[in-house]
Amino acid sequence: MRTHTGDKPFQCSQCNYKAAGTSNLDNHMWRHTGYKPFECAECSFKTSQQHILNNHMRTHTSDKLLECSDCDYKTTQQYKLTIHMQTHTGNKPFQCSACNYKGARRSSLKNHMRTHTGDKPFQCSECNYKTADMSALKRHMRTHTGDRLFECSECNYKTADTSALKRHMRTHTGEKPFECSLCSYKTSPNVI
Repeated sequence: MRTHTGDKPFQCSQCNYKAAGTSNLDNHMWRHTGYKPFECAECSFKTSQQHILNNHMRTHTSDKLLECSDCDYKTTQQYKLTIHMQTHTGNKPFQCSACNYKGARRSSLKNHMRTHTGDKPFQCSECNYKTADMSALKRHMRTHTGDRLFECSECNYKTADTSALKRHMRTHTGEKPFECSLCSYKTSPNVI
């Protein structure tokens, strides 16, 4: 009956999430703890929910794989392809009422608004780390698990963070993307 009434009496103790049933709340709590019982047999992908693993498995079987016509992006879900296509069109319909920020997704705007409110609903179960962004918590959790999923194709460097790998790759490419506005000096940020 709760699906018809919209009643969600079970609330997460760490964020604003509410659920109609305890099993939904239990699945949600795995996001905070980092517990991922569903594991891909083909690669190192792990997740807290079975349906996410099912979607991931399609990337190995090429079942219903949708491709972007402008780049190499591939997905198994139409809504993700639609959202991705906005990166090419530049369409950002969700605008912040407090500043000039514009986002392509409603969830991006919701995350951005936390920069104004200071709300940090995602907390690490291992330490005092708190963040406004779930993906930041996922990256942080790798510091506790030791997972280093991203590997340099040129040397033995491994990291848990894609941005750290991008910075590292500049040691091989020599790229210096940051330029002084007053002179011709160019640099790369601190490379790990």
